[in-house]
Amino acid sequence: MNTLFFGDNLTILREHVGTETVDLIYLDPPFNSKRDYNVLFKAPEGHETGNDAQLTAFEDSWHWGPQAEREYGELLRQPNTRLAELMQALRGFLKENDMLAYLTMMANRLVELHRVLKPTGSLYLHCDPTASHYIKLVLDAVFGNKGFRNEIIWKRTNNPKGSQFKDKKFGVMTDTIFYYTKSNNYCFELDLIRRPLLEEEILTKYSKKDDHGYYLEYPILRSESKGVRPTLVYEYKDFTPPKWGWVVKKENLIKIDERGDLGWRKNGQPFRKYRPHEDRGEPLGNLWADILKIQPNSKEDLGYPTQKPLALLERIVQASSRAGDVVLDPFCGCGTAVHAAQKLGRQWVGIDITHLAISLIEKRLRDAFPGIAFVVEGTPKDAASAENLALRDKYQFQWWACSLVNAQPYGDKKKGADGGTDGLIFFTDEPGKPAKKAIVSVKGGQNVQRTMIADLKNTVAREKAEIGIFITLMPPTREMMKEAAAAGLYDSPLGGGRQVPRIQILTIEGLLNGRERAEILDMGFGALNFKQAKKEAPKEKQGKLLLG
Repeated sequence: MNTLFFGDNLTILREHVGTETVDLIYLDPPFNSKRDYNVLFKAPEGHETGNDAQLTAFEDSWHWGPQAEREYGELLRQPNTRLAELMQALRGFLKENDMLAYLTMMANRLVELHRVLKPTGSLYLHCDPTASHYIKLVLDAVFGNKGFRNEIIWKRTNNPKGSQFKDKKFGVMTDTIFYYTKSNNYCFELDLIRRPLLEEEILTKYSKKDDHGYYLEYPILRSESKGVRPTLVYEYKDFTPPKWGWVVKKENLIKIDERGDLGWRKNGQPFRKYRPHEDRGEPLGNLWADILKIQPNSKEDLGYPTQKPLALLERIVQASSRAGDVVLDPFCGCGTAVHAAQKLGRQWVGIDITHLAISLIEKRLRDAFPGIAFVVEGTPKDAASAENLALRDKYQFQWWACSLVNAQPYGDKKKGADGGTDGLIFFTDEPGKPAKKAIVSVKGGQNVQRTMIADLKNTVAREKAEIGIFITLMPPTREMMKEAAAAGLYDSPLGGGRQVPRIQILTIEGLLNGRERAEILDMGFGALNFKQAKKEAPKEKQGKLLLG
């Protein structure tokens, strides 16, 4: 079964993914660029504040500390002595800094990725110049020098990043994708992957024109080197070819002529008119300049940092896997790799350490593939596991709790206090009127009290919201219920007089078992809260994915 895992990919790989079970690995790990990558949530019309809500999805920086020291020790003890020697050399050169911490983290995970990869499998690692030269050394140590296949250069933009004049350097327009295989016996479907011709290339190659459009002259007669073919020697329109004959049988030649694709030169010799739509494109090299990064206003843009175009991942999946194969992405972000795998009929495993990413992928897959079946592991399934998450990471718990009511997460650990708002739900219940708003407040502590409901009521009033939703891990007290009831009811125009509580108290246990839900009448069925992925054509059901 296709599976999403929430958690540290090193732990997930070791505990849940069997040895030699994966056909293709794509990973787009953080680049150690020391940046914060924010997910952008746009407010609907009528709720713009000049600053759209942003949450730090992950901090792209690594620091040397106890965890890095532990993982470094593991690298010295694992059986690949080449890698152990390399890491020792890198530590001597780099010392205990952020780059060494990053390389240690990546080396440990690449060891596990090499283990789970089938002997016939391939790995594509996406990176930028920040650490690519070091990462290639690590890849060489893990896969061996003979495992290297290509350094693919992806030209992702025509507008260089950064100020060339201010920085006194050439602008950055490319990323690097390292392509490695585990053996010399691997899947590579290059003939299926061709680069479509650019418009200027088409005009140059197909320079002649007739009433049916542009064309290229192509032989319709067999060459002498092909030998004699009496069955292809026949008369057509008063022309009989030499003994090596026509390229096609007479019935096919008639069809070509009827399409307007048979031409005649002044000397009476026939030729085939080859059209641009028949061109399969150029065989693909290691410079990929025909797929640009996702533009901000693109329908494909889901607002997630570092999101890659679906076409880029489809190319990789098509080139190095076949239908039914298993694709793994251990840093799956917003899920472009698993989306491509699902679309192309592959099985897949996705792993991410943030619940924000997992919830976005869940929504993306369900939007794109209605009725899709997959498993999500590592997210809370009951109150006890939810409490455990709340104790380990307050913000992961808040993001997860917001996903239970389809709310945009709002609180950001990088910005401190959120003013009593942990999530937002935008909805519309009056045709032609601006969207309305519900405030979500999440509490994962052991002690809940009436003042928390009073605070939510004040936040709802201050933010001019219609509804407040209080999500609690612990059962609410009687005083809390009385305080919520005192807020009164909201009359929804959509409900034909139906009223819903202005302040709604929901428990984690009730949301998980389906006995409780947010009461909001919404004409848009939640579409105002998250960007919706394009619906894909249905695919056949896939087989079971065996995880060890």
